[in-house]
Amino acid sequence: MARACRLTGRSRATHYRRQQPPVVSRPLRPKTPPPSALSEAERRAVLDVLHRDEYAEMSVAQVWARELDNGRYWCSQSTMYRILRQVGESRERRRQATHPPRTIPQLAATGPSQVWSWDITRLKTTGRGVFYHLYVIIDVYSRYVVGWHVATGEDSMLAREVIDDAIARNRVRPEVLHADRGSSMTSKPVAELLADLDITRSYSRPRVSNDNPYSEAQFKTLKYCPAFPDRFDSLEHAREFCTEFFTYYNHEHRHSGIGLHTPASVHYDTADDVHDQRQATLDAAWRTHPDRFTRRPRPPALPCPTPCGSTNQQLNPQIYRTPDHENVSLDLTGSVLAHDGGSRVLPPDGEQPFPAASARAPAAETVVRGHSSQLADLSPGSFAINPGLSLTARTGGPRCCDAGRAVQSTVGSGGPPE
Repeated sequence: MARACRLTGRSRATHYRRQQPPVVSRPLRPKTPPPSALSEAERRAVLDVLHRDEYAEMSVAQVWARELDNGRYWCSQSTMYRILRQVGESRERRRQATHPPRTIPQLAATGPSQVWSWDITRLKTTGRGVFYHLYVIIDVYSRYVVGWHVATGEDSMLAREVIDDAIARNRVRPEVLHADRGSSMTSKPVAELLADLDITRSYSRPRVSNDNPYSEAQFKTLKYCPAFPDRFDSLEHAREFCTEFFTYYNHEHRHSGIGLHTPASVHYDTADDVHDQRQATLDAAWRTHPDRFTRRPRPPALPCPTPCGSTNQQLNPQIYRTPDHENVSLDLTGSVLAHDGGSRVLPPDGEQPFPAASARAPAAETVVRGHSSQLADLSPGSFAINPGLSLTARTGGPRCCDAGRAVQSTVGSGGPPE
């Protein structure tokens, strides 16, 4: 039989099972109720007791106890619940709060300085249970860190000054500022500042930890850097490291979310020239060794400033959440910096111009002028990376994220990095 099953490809278990089908068992007889079960008349009597007007607002335990105090025993409490459940009258009698599901609105950034995201993270110190607090504001479209600050604690007034200083230094205000629902983010000073500047507030959904992904991802890049210290010796140590790191992050780090370009390149409109140069290099390699390629090689795509393809598709979808329960569609237009009429973008006052392949004249309402608020407790240069730095300014300096290389701070008296 085994050989025959191998020749026919049939399992022996299947063969024997089909030769001897299982015996169909007899239908189960209905269960006989136990002798202790209540009769139908007794069950109706229990329901009549529970339906009395004086017991309308009471629980089964209250009814059972009052009847027992009056010298009447009908049945156990569990039997009362069982009788009520069979007639569909056992449920939560109190009014329960209902929480409708929150839809996920979306905010799309189609250019720099349209949507900013900010968050606060803690940095370990040498003291047990003592942390420094790092405030970071990042541009969602370009991933450019437009402002940061390290402080000894978290404070709503300090958060307001951090945001105000970032806007003043970059000379542009975003259309939307996104954050989670932390105490500083939802504080009254921050809300008043955004209302005065006509900036739309956007928050993560309650108890949803991944609605602020760009700030959280940037914090992971920071803390997983090989040169990131396990603990910081002092506030100056933390600020020196962050100055070095954010200079590297903005001007040297090739970000996978923006086509392996640097955030500064995307933020200041030089990414197109870099993309063309990459394509020329790949074309030369393709012509030299065409047998090594199955098709024409292309560099990673750039963020698309307008929707590409279908109406709901974007090459660089920057999805953000808002507390509203409806989809949000914003017309985010305007430029990021003032233009001098030539081919250069003007950085903040006192800094060298940043060369760009092209520059757009800003909309008048998007340029913030007259902001001169400074942080009184900050040493100069310890707050924000200067957006006027050249892309090649740090090429010869140390890279804080190179494995095995220590951080070498070039900050002397606290001035901006050169």
